[in-house]
Amino acid sequence: MLKITVKVDGMMCGMCEAHMNGAVRKAFSVKNVTSSHRKGETVILSESDIDETELRSVIRGTGYEVKAVLKEPYEKRGFFTHPTKQQRAYVGDWYSSIGKLR
Repeated sequence: MLKITVKVDGMMCGMCEAHMNGAVRKAFSVKNVTSSHRKGETVILSESDIDETELRSVIRGTGYEVKAVLKEPYEKRGFFTHPTKQQRAYVGDWYSSIGKLR
């Protein structure tokens, strides 16, 4: 799975986010797409790669401007996945600090 983060300029509200999400869903086969006007970004989860030129064209067609596109592998972490060593250490420290409060 691939996570594509698109920095977008011009989104101002929730309707802009919905407009962006709809345009991406209509143009590409994606697992999930979410947009945030506050962060100025759209995050796409897709099973296959999306052509960056085509993605930029679709977004430009909605009236927004693409500032940057970042592609990275995405692995879904479920509720029952094993925690990392760092996460286990943090939880252990947290429990220890609770015990000291009693």
